[in-house]
Amino acid sequence: MNIAYKYRIYPNEKQKTLIEKTFECCRKVWNLMLSDKISHYEKTGQSLMTTPAQYKDTYPFLKDVDSLALANVQLNLQSAYSNFFRDKKIGFPRYRSKKHPKKSYTTNMVNGNIVLDFDNKVIRLPKLGSVKTKYHRLSDDDWKVKSVTVSRNVINEYYISVLFEYEEDIIPVKPDDKTVFVLGLDYKSDGLYVDSNGNKCAMPHYYRNSQKKLSKQQRKLSKKKLHSNNRYKQQLKVNKIAIHTSRQRTDFLHKESKKITNSYDFVSVEDLDMKGLSQSLKLGKATMDNGYGMFINMLSYKLEARGGKLIAIDRWFPSTQLCSNCGSIKKIPLSQRTYTCDCGISIDRDYNSAINIAHEGKRLILT
Repeated sequence: MNIAYKYRIYPNEKQKTLIEKTFECCRKVWNLMLSDKISHYEKTGQSLMTTPAQYKDTYPFLKDVDSLALANVQLNLQSAYSNFFRDKKIGFPRYRSKKHPKKSYTTNMVNGNIVLDFDNKVIRLPKLGSVKTKYHRLSDDDWKVKSVTVSRNVINEYYISVLFEYEEDIIPVKPDDKTVFVLGLDYKSDGLYVDSNGNKCAMPHYYRNSQKKLSKQQRKLSKKKLHSNNRYKQQLKVNKIAIHTSRQRTDFLHKESKKITNSYDFVSVEDLDMKGLSQSLKLGKATMDNGYGMFINMLSYKLEARGGKLIAIDRWFPSTQLCSNCGSIKKIPLSQRTYTCDCGISIDRDYNSAINIAHEGKRLILT
């Protein structure tokens, strides 16, 4: 199995310069190879195999950076190029812009060229040497490093994502008719979800809470002269607010998903189109602020790591129209928040839907 840990690194000025040079070289090689591939295909109708080595004589500065980083660019471009011809919906590879605020490159473990020193709090990387690192969690002794991705975000913070490989036998939990329990989750735009036990997740609206502060800084940004140093500094202030909001949301979702996966082996959700939902119901701000799609992804891989399973039921399943008590179907408008049935039940609309999602999830997993 593979698992990735992301750590903050603190390179010195010399290391920062080399990292930025590697970013630029990777971008340069990508654009050169893509340009040659396009030209060759237009002339011959055939695909061209390119390598970073063929450009090093023309561009000697490519020899100064990690060759494995350039090799990974070649692999990524070849994969993107092949995927386009396999499925045109994927889209054709695009040239990489120098102005893109996020940068990254990936290097591989070869003959012990990457060393994680947890005691001295450094990581040794090709060409860079030892870089100061903040290890907030440690790997096991038998884990093997496969690759490291060095990245820089929009507020000029540097990170590494270390991909580990380890052996672990995950025993899937076998559902039994008598003992299996499936937790149903129904999406809730003004929170995050309502589960089939009647619990509601009080999702803090981090974006809404920071909107006043963000708007103030954005107004200041709009008054700065284009391409000026003051505008660049103000842009960093805006980016820091956005990054902080994103980290708050991600942290909350990790904790909430961990709480669920620690208690349940099977979780059932609706396969929702979150982008379409935000546009059709004009709930874009609330939907994107919740991060429900990210939350579902977290649930999925955390359940699989424990031998559990996330069950996605069809989005057209009438969970809101079905009575969780008698099974009859009754159409109710979106404005009606209480589901009342002729059988005598009167229940919160979202709670009723969550129970139906749990029942359908159990049916699917047992069939």
